[in-house]
Amino acid sequence: MMTLEGKTAIVTGGGRDIGRACALRLAQEGARVAINYHASGDGAASAVEEIIANGGEAFALQGDLTKDSDPAHLVAETQSRFGPQINVLIHVTGGLVARKTIAEMDVDHWNHIMNLNTTSLFRMVKAVEPHMPDGSSIVSFASQAGRDGGGPGAVAYATSKGAVMTMTRGLAKEFAPRIRVNTICPGMIDTDFHNIFTKDEVRAKVADGTPLKREGLPVDTANLAVFLSSDQAAFMTGTSVDINGGILFS
Repeated sequence: MMTLEGKTAIVTGGGRDIGRACALRLAQEGARVAINYHASGDGAASAVEEIIANGGEAFALQGDLTKDSDPAHLVAETQSRFGPQINVLIHVTGGLVARKTIAEMDVDHWNHIMNLNTTSLFRMVKAVEPHMPDGSSIVSFASQAGRDGGGPGAVAYATSKGAVMTMTRGLAKEFAPRIRVNTICPGMIDTDFHNIFTKDEVRAKVADGTPLKREGLPVDTANLAVFLSSDQAAFMTGTSVDINGGILFS
């Protein structure tokens, strides 16, 4: 058992797909869960309902983590409901937004992607770290794109996710030994990300090219995130962990 009984966790981007799966898995392991969402209110609300129906504790709070004030508000609301200490942060917030080549891209798009994928993590870490006791864990989400540069029109996204990987290594050193910091690099996972940005024929080709012959599921990734959040991963920090069905070895 990866028990997180009695611990408090925050999941950002927890209203759909991987984030929602992380919230549900954390609750299954006994954690009290605060779910941040931006636009996926229905998914966040249904996750809270499912957690409570199964005897857990959870709430959802809308917030925009590209704004300076919202991470602190999320932390304060979590403390008011669950107590002063926060043991786990799983930061899923991020996105591609649009595929743009360098020729098509302006600096506003570039800055928005960096703010959404990298600076949002900085904001959350800065807000939550003072309230994390010994043995706490931060798990962020990078991407396979951070390793291989991503697909067409994904230079900004891939760069921002590469920065998350580097930030993870720096934070692991800075926060040690009190807090472990790891990041996850998903490959092709069956999420709205690929529903929106990846053609069906590309998805089928990538899935067929993996040794495991399928796309990943949100729960596959959530299982890894919760493992990294737990004491079972007590000797892991500063790592960028691949989960891609074997399509890329690093």
